[in-house]
Amino acid sequence: MLTLFYTNVIYAISFEEALPCENLQLGQYVCKEPIVDIETQSEENCDKITKTVPVECMPAANVTCKSSKYGGAEVTFNGTTPGFYKNVSCRWTNGHSFETALLLSVFLGMFGIDRFYLGYPAIGLLKFSTLGFFFLGQLVDILLIAAQVVMPSDGSDYIIDYYGARVTRISMNEETYIQPSDS
Repeated sequence: MLTLFYTNVIYAISFEEALPCENLQLGQYVCKEPIVDIETQSEENCDKITKTVPVECMPAANVTCKSSKYGGAEVTFNGTTPGFYKNVSCRWTNGHSFETALLLSVFLGMFGIDRFYLGYPAIGLLKFSTLGFFFLGQLVDILLIAAQVVMPSDGSDYIIDYYGARVTRISMNEETYIQPSDS
C-alpha cells in the first residue's frame, strides 16, 4: 500500500505542468539593470503613467518554465538565456533639475521664480506680489524643496544623479509583507 502511494506521488510530480516564467519565485531568476539615460539620469523608456520600465529577466540554470518569449513553450534555461520581461519601478523625469529648483528658491525665491520653474504659477505670482510672503514663504519653500516635498507640478521626479542622494518614500498597503521578528 505504501509503495502504491509513493508511486502515485512520484508519477504526479513527474507530470506536473511547468509554471509560466513570470510566476517564478524570487531567487529563481535574475533581471538585468535598466538602461540609464545620461541626460535625465533616469531609466530609459520609463512609462509616464505607471512609472515602470520593462527589464529582461533570465531564469536560473536548470529551471524549466513556460516562456512567453518562446510562444508559451516549456524551456529549460541555462542561466544566461532571457526568458521573460518584468516591469520594475522607475523615476519619470520631465526636465526639472533638483539643483536648479533649489538654487532658484535660495536666490530668487522672494520673487516666486522657483514656483514658476516647477509649474505653480499661481503660488509664484502670490510670492512675487508679497515678496516671498515677506521672506517667510521663501524660507519655507527652501525647506520644502530641499526635503523634496514640493515636486514638479506635472507629476515627474527631479533630475538627480541616478546613484545620488534622493528621498525615497516608503509606503505600505494591504499587499505589504512584514517579516516577523525572531524573538
